[in-house]
Amino acid sequence: MKNIVVLVSGGGTNLQRIIDCIDHGEIPNTTISLVVADRDCFGLDRAKNHHIPLELIPRGKSFSSELKQILPENIDLIVLAGFLSILNKEFCESFPGKIINIHPALLPKFGGKGMWGHHVHEAVLKAGEKESGATVHYVTSGIDEGEIILQKSFEISENETVESLAEKIHQVEFEIFPKAINLVLN
Repeated sequence: MKNIVVLVSGGGTNLQRIIDCIDHGEIPNTTISLVVADRDCFGLDRAKNHHIPLELIPRGKSFSSELKQILPENIDLIVLAGFLSILNKEFCESFPGKIINIHPALLPKFGGKGMWGHHVHEAVLKAGEKESGATVHYVTSGIDEGEIILQKSFEISENETVESLAEKIHQVEFEIFPKAINLVLN
């Protein structure tokens, strides 16, 4: 059985998708051994509703060291699912190839500090991009700079809004995140 830890900061929709995929066998022989949030959020309620152990570590300079102290020893993968805090260099280097993130754009474009949620979608539309999508990548000490695991794109329509783009990207995330988790675990 593979053990994963999921880090969240918000509503936890990608966490729920991972839970559902594990329950339905799309991510086989895997369990979520811990959900960690950096703020009070609905992602914690999702963990509680599925009887998954959870921890709240307030965001701040000591987040990475506190997280390292509570991680199970037999962890196979750390999954950032809508997680907004930055893990420090020491933490990232302690788990090479064992931390992945989903990003709501086609990296390497529109990544880095401040590029999350609607900020990404606004930047994509402002730049006049013809396509967008989502990327699952390894986490390194450079923000959104890790090797790409899986990426999927779609054409941006002429009348696209930040909201419609966000919804399309969310559907792409639901499709590629479980596949990427399987790729990394197996």
